[in-house]
Amino acid sequence: MAFFGLFGKKKDDAQAAAEKQDLDQGLERSRSGLFGKLARVVAGKSTVDDAVLDDLEEVLVTSDVGVETTLRIIAHIQERVKRDKYVGTGELNRILREEIAALMKDPAPVDLAIKPYVIMVVGVNGVGKTTTIGKLAHAFKQEGRSVVLGAADTFRAAAVDQLRIWSERVGVPLVQQGMNADPAAVAYDTVESAKARSADVVIIDTAGRLHNKVGLMNELTKIRNVMRKVIPDAPHEVLLVLDASTGQNAIEQARQFTKATDVTALALTKIDGTAKGGVAIGISEQFGIPIKYLGVGEAMHHLQLFDKKTFVDALFKD
Repeated sequence: MAFFGLFGKKKDDAQAAAEKQDLDQGLERSRSGLFGKLARVVAGKSTVDDAVLDDLEEVLVTSDVGVETTLRIIAHIQERVKRDKYVGTGELNRILREEIAALMKDPAPVDLAIKPYVIMVVGVNGVGKTTTIGKLAHAFKQEGRSVVLGAADTFRAAAVDQLRIWSERVGVPLVQQGMNADPAAVAYDTVESAKARSADVVIIDTAGRLHNKVGLMNELTKIRNVMRKVIPDAPHEVLLVLDASTGQNAIEQARQFTKATDVTALALTKIDGTAKGGVAIGISEQFGIPIKYLGVGEAMHHLQLFDKKTFVDALFKD
């Protein structure tokens, strides 16, 4: 299992081992719940038959994988059982790993040729959006990249204050205009400032409220358009932040935001505080959008670049 940094550079063995341990610990609640259910499914059975598949379907749905994704996984396993004639229950864990990994995408690393690389962050209040931005800024800085933050969530004074605290904590500049300022104007000033500073990365926070789809779409479109006056192809990434602990609500939020704007990557937070880690599988598969970052703890370094094989191995670790 290879662990890579945000720019695709392979990490050294010590870093990789530390991140693997963080991921294993972060998925402990999800893993223990899933394995308890799987153990009951195969108890006393020697082969994967229709009864096992029916029980497995229930396990995946109740583990927040989602109905549509679950049905797709079950269909693939049925094909394998039919093709191979005999599949023992002891193989079920391995087959599940393979089928789930096949449904998920690995994210592309940040393109070093783009400077500044502009990330627009979206998501509802309370999902850990500001914390994710702070952790992301820290991770970029640790890799030697210069970062500028933009406080374009101007509808809540707390949002600007929280981002300012993170900018000071990480040691990166923040562009802000205060509460009730025009979010698009803040975004414009941020990318203009980043370009003048020759910064590597720009991270723009946006309003964290899930209002009507038309209002949301208009606001995000306006922000994108004004940024493009400074950097024609900005934003290079639209990152939707979702809270794993909300389970199926996270899938509904993904549905609303993907209708409102062109989301290109997902950040899944609070994976360490929930038994609903299976939601990562459903979200990634249903929307065809790669999970790019996982929040596996509260510390500043507890944000990882997602790797589907590593994630699945940790989730199904014996």
